[in-house]
Amino acid sequence: MKTVVITGSGRGLGFEMAKVFHRNNYNVVLNDINEQRLLDAQKELAAMPGEGKVHICVANIASNEDLGKLWDSAVEAFGTVDIWINNAGVNQPMRAIWELTEGEINAVLDIDLRGAIMGSRLAMQKMIEQGHGAIYNVEGYGSNDAKMLGLNLYGTSKRAVTHFTQALALESAERNTNVLVGLISPGIMITDFTVKALGDKEAIDLPEKTKKVYNILGDYPDVVAEFLVAGMLKNTKNNAKIEWLTNGKAAWRFMTAGFNKRNFFE
Repeated sequence: MKTVVITGSGRGLGFEMAKVFHRNNYNVVLNDINEQRLLDAQKELAAMPGEGKVHICVANIASNEDLGKLWDSAVEAFGTVDIWINNAGVNQPMRAIWELTEGEINAVLDIDLRGAIMGSRLAMQKMIEQGHGAIYNVEGYGSNDAKMLGLNLYGTSKRAVTHFTQALALESAERNTNVLVGLISPGIMITDFTVKALGDKEAIDLPEKTKKVYNILGDYPDVVAEFLVAGMLKNTKNNAKIEWLTNGKAAWRFMTAGFNKRNFFE
């Protein structure tokens, strides 16, 4: 039975992807920094249909030591790791870049960028040793070079994640590692992430124009997770990009917005 590790999977997209993997008979390793959240997620997931087992590991993916603990915990529980997903992330406060504190900047870059880099580095090293595996990093706002006041530091990190992942895929192919590297692109999701910065530390007061765009393009994470996991399960190509909100789909949403009224913020 295969195993997936998903960082930041105590809630949101990570947990929704865990549900789909579990339903497809994967062993699932849930990760979060909040132990109670993990325990609640484990209990909920274990009660759902699926032959795989559920394991939890409290770890901060901004810490190299904790990343190692997460891998070792997964291997101890299930023997190997077949898919590693760097999903953990935090949003930035809705302020201009120069208005952010050094601590806020470090938190976003440490988790959203460095966490993906170091998590990929660890998974690549270990998967080369075991002879197989797949690593997926999550795109986000800014990956396509979009810019908006209040999201530009986060966007900087995600733009870098896209470049890094494509470069890692190239290196994996050139070294014949037998490890697939790819991107998953969920688009705009309506979760706690949308309205809270730096985990749960600060509420985000979204401008009305931003809410209007989110209402047109946004989706709940359970819908997106079904699509992304299906793509990962059938993917056999290195440097693949599994994209939910394509340009065509976004254009269609805008064209039909007048007939398809949605309000996620009521």
